[in-house]
Amino acid sequence: MASFEETQVVPTELLIARVMQIHASVSKLESLRPSKPINTLLTQLVKLCSLPSSIEISTLPNEVQLIRQSLIKLCGIAEGFLELEFSTFLTNVPHPLNHLDLFPYYNNYVLLAGLEHNILAENGVEQPKKVAFIGSGPLPLTSIIMATHHMQTTYFVNIDIDESANHVAGQIVGSDLELERRMKFETFDVMEVKEMLEEFDIIFLAALVGMSKEEKGKIIAHLRKYMKAGGVLLVRSANGARAFLYPAVEEEDLEGFEVLSIFHPTNEVINSIVLARKPMFG
Repeated sequence: MASFEETQVVPTELLIARVMQIHASVSKLESLRPSKPINTLLTQLVKLCSLPSSIEISTLPNEVQLIRQSLIKLCGIAEGFLELEFSTFLTNVPHPLNHLDLFPYYNNYVLLAGLEHNILAENGVEQPKKVAFIGSGPLPLTSIIMATHHMQTTYFVNIDIDESANHVAGQIVGSDLELERRMKFETFDVMEVKEMLEEFDIIFLAALVGMSKEEKGKIIAHLRKYMKAGGVLLVRSANGARAFLYPAVEEEDLEGFEVLSIFHPTNEVINSIVLARKPMFG
């Protein structure tokens, strides 16, 4: 039998069976903190979900949808632990920003930020004055990569619900005076942020802010209400099998926005990119 790598397109039944196996194994672990068992399982899952497949997430039976929702939550918790462990390590070494590439998924963030910058540029948004990143976490790689490589004059506001995540992220950025001048961290639930949203030319919404379709929809509607007219919203999504890792956002979830671009990567980048603009009028 051919291996996954040798298969042109992974059969849907095989993909679902393997995903369910991995979910069962992850669910049995005592902890989701970085360790050999969780690292191995999540690496297998990411590789599996990155392979070409013809799976249609929206048509999956209810029991598979429930497994998918559970898996997204488990992966999100594990990702948070991994980022926190790594960012805490960075705060204890000299010049932490010189060691970001030690993070296992650093290259993925570099590629994703490059794609996002290109898509923004193609839609006439290249050097915004002020940007918000909602759900920046303890390791704000996108903001750091964007600020240092793509938007060298932009001011970044990182918004996260977790004060301890903001504290450690602020320590990492605080090691570089120039970057610290252009970046701040705010601890808020995004649903409590209102007037401040009018300040931003671009709002990035992290993939794991709003784990369910309903939650994500409420957050997008809230941003639509309070962000400035003509402002741009960049939502990270997931397509096909990658939607076992992150929530999927469809065009119909962006009611009231003008959708400018939807991009689904086929390489090692996991997140899809949905770019939308709040109309100037209406």
